[in-house]
Amino acid sequence: MTAEFTPKKDYYSPMHTAEHVLNQTMMRVFGCPRSKSSHIEKNKSKCDYALPSAPTQAQLDEVVRQVNAVLAAGLPVTAKTLPRAEAAKIPGLDMSKLPADAGDTLRIVFVGDYDACPCIGAHVANTKEVGRFVLSSWDYNDGRLRIRFKLENEQ
Repeated sequence: MTAEFTPKKDYYSPMHTAEHVLNQTMMRVFGCPRSKSSHIEKNKSKCDYALPSAPTQAQLDEVVRQVNAVLAAGLPVTAKTLPRAEAAKIPGLDMSKLPADAGDTLRIVFVGDYDACPCIGAHVANTKEVGRFVLSSWDYNDGRLRIRFKLENEQ
């Protein structure tokens, strides 16, 4: 990988960065894995999570509160290219979604010391650039929690 990185996915960087923070927050609040699937767009996005039971509105309100606290904290968003073996030593790093052809060198995106994740997408430089996370709606069905969200007042 060269020093200049060209994202391989054309995600809207504020929304994609918010997805990273949401995933880590869901892991911390519910102890679940990162999203099973996601659809990230500029105006609205959604993530699906595997949960054994439906969350309460209070739990989801706490997720929103925590996501917004992280975004407002102004954490740097950085990327490092690391050998796979070195990346595997990062505490909490989930490499289970890596495709078979990911290779021996990975790009790890860090949101301050809050999150680390292998990623090929575009991100903002600082979480303050994201704006405010808003949970638009959610539903729970057969072990799948779908969260729909948008951003307001992005910088």
